[in-house]
Amino acid sequence: MAAVVAMSFVLGATAPVQAQVTAFRQAVAESVAMDDELAAFYRARDFASIWTGSDELAQARRNALLGAFADAPLHGLPAEKFDPNALIARLQSAKTAYEQGAMEVELSELFLTYARDVQTGILNPNRVLDAIKREVPVHDRIEILNGFLTADPVQYLRSLAPQSAEYARLMRSKMRLEHQIARGGWGETVPEATLRPGDTGAAVVALRNRLIAMGFMERSVTATYDATLQVAVQKFQEYNGLTADGVAGGSTIVELNRPIEDRLQSVIVAMERERWLNIPRGERHIWVNLTDFTAKIIDNDIVTFETRSVIGANSSDRQSPEFSDLMEFMVINPSWYVPRSIIVNEYLPRLQADAGAVSHLQVVASNGQVVNRANGFSQYSASSFPYSMRQPPGPSNALGSVKFMFPNRYNIYLHDTPAQNLFAREVRAFSHGCIRLDDPHDFAYALLAKQTSDPVEFFQSRLRTGQETRVDLETPVPVHLDYRTAFTNVDGSLQYRRDIYGRDAVIWDALAREGVAAGGVQG
Repeated sequence: MAAVVAMSFVLGATAPVQAQVTAFRQAVAESVAMDDELAAFYRARDFASIWTGSDELAQARRNALLGAFADAPLHGLPAEKFDPNALIARLQSAKTAYEQGAMEVELSELFLTYARDVQTGILNPNRVLDAIKREVPVHDRIEILNGFLTADPVQYLRSLAPQSAEYARLMRSKMRLEHQIARGGWGETVPEATLRPGDTGAAVVALRNRLIAMGFMERSVTATYDATLQVAVQKFQEYNGLTADGVAGGSTIVELNRPIEDRLQSVIVAMERERWLNIPRGERHIWVNLTDFTAKIIDNDIVTFETRSVIGANSSDRQSPEFSDLMEFMVINPSWYVPRSIIVNEYLPRLQADAGAVSHLQVVASNGQVVNRANGFSQYSASSFPYSMRQPPGPSNALGSVKFMFPNRYNIYLHDTPAQNLFAREVRAFSHGCIRLDDPHDFAYALLAKQTSDPVEFFQSRLRTGQETRVDLETPVPVHLDYRTAFTNVDGSLQYRRDIYGRDAVIWDALAREGVAAGGVQG
């Protein structure tokens, strides 16, 4: 932490003390006039100071705030916004009681801005991207101020940032990347040609040097794509969500050659995202990282189940959104109730051309009766089509044999799928927005194991009936649909994923406009 100085404020001797106090309070009252919350806070204190007194506690609060500002860039916060030297200069220039009163309010405002930024994020994600539906846990400003007043100033300021292990690991990763940038980064890029075990030459040397600089292999003088280099390539591929075949092909070379500055930006964006999710995740929770194409069950910070997933296709109307909710039940042998948008945009035109089209789906009236298709559908438009559509349970059902429900306004859930071939793909963005699971039965067993002694038989006995069956979870499980292009392992190592929807690029641009910078350590 940068050094800070103790600042003393003493009422001037050139005027009576009462006049000084009156001037101070007048300045405070005027400065908070447009902020109802701060005005109420200071009225309750009879406009007494919390920052600008000459007592030891006021000095401790000022120095704690200056120290936090000095460390703000460690959190990926804008250095200029929280410049301790500029703040010290303004504090030193506040000579009169009136100026000190104005400074008092400025310090409270800066404190609250810092608290918000480091606790719940610089950005409002809903304003940056419509697909981020997350409710950011913004805290009451006056509660934050009152909490600060009753706590150790330094400890309270440190407690504002997320206390998750992931945030701490990302913070350390950010510092390592900055030091690496200051030392010259990862060196020369690798020529864009496929390299395989047994190859030799300058391109292999470039690949070797890049992997050494990135920490994927020990120092070596080999000019041959040997077994050691192959293992390093496989590890790199695993840490970047690539097919780990040990061949440095096109997609592997692209990811190898990404600038270290881009990776640092991904980490800073991940820290901002961690602040948006600065809430208890749940001792048991489900984590779906859209960029990783996985769904995980996590118990007390340990991944106890993991399966591949398919996410929404990369089009404006199909991308999977980001939000958190509670999984309440599963449905075994589910029917697929077709979303209205799919009905009118995809199926209605086909029904109008041929009333017998999409025959695997039932057209259902509002009373639940299946509609006779003989009358056709040409008389309806997208807005006037009065029916719903349903696919009954069965082996070809679009939801497969089970769906996992966390009822939400976006009609998103996790489910099985008959299209199992898609899970072999490296990039798995094909759905209408819901999350398809590669191992849905095992996922169900893991969930049911908390409430039945034989989860496999419990599930299979209901599956064998062929009947649609709802099974409630006795303890609902939090579900977090998130999007991380940078995340860590428990050992602190860093993984990256492709920005499949381009969301993190948009977030980085928004952060940069707020003054956030990515670069090497200076000095």
